[in-house]
Amino acid sequence: MIFSITAAFRGVTDITPGVLERMGVKGLILDIDNTLTTHDNPVPSEGVTEWLADLRKNGIAAVIVSNNKAPRVKPFADLLGLEFVCEGAKPLTKGYSEAAGVLGMPKDQIAAVGDQIFTDVAGANLYGIKMLYVQPIAKEPKKQRFIRFKRVLEKPFLPKKVYRRDPEKERKI
Repeated sequence: MIFSITAAFRGVTDITPGVLERMGVKGLILDIDNTLTTHDNPVPSEGVTEWLADLRKNGIAAVIVSNNKAPRVKPFADLLGLEFVCEGAKPLTKGYSEAAGVLGMPKDQIAAVGDQIFTDVAGANLYGIKMLYVQPIAKEPKKQRFIRFKRVLEKPFLPKKVYRRDPEKERKI
């Protein structure tokens, strides 16, 4: 199904290297807005930089795919030291295909991470990769009317169970 979610998390920092290892994931395709930071924020949300460092330390690669243009995506990606694809045309597969080329690994080792059902989730499924849904960091600002409208339409497709990181149960790699 086009809106299938492999696993759902409260936020990106709940997606641990151990979880990814158990899923066979070695590469992530990351969304920006409301996934790594709030809309139009030039700075990553708390814990994101450390989370990416932990992924790298454990051999997990990442690339950003965004529907935004380069002036939004490039400075953010540069700040995190990540390659990026801008104007990714999600939910179409163009951006996912480019990102998979950057990652240089087969689809079965790649997962997308994002907060929107009709772009991130649909695109990952159309491309044929795992989808790790994260709850949006914040409610969209009023100027983002279209996204706010889509959030209402997404409700029937939202996951019922969302995983939260439990450091006490975290398995060391």
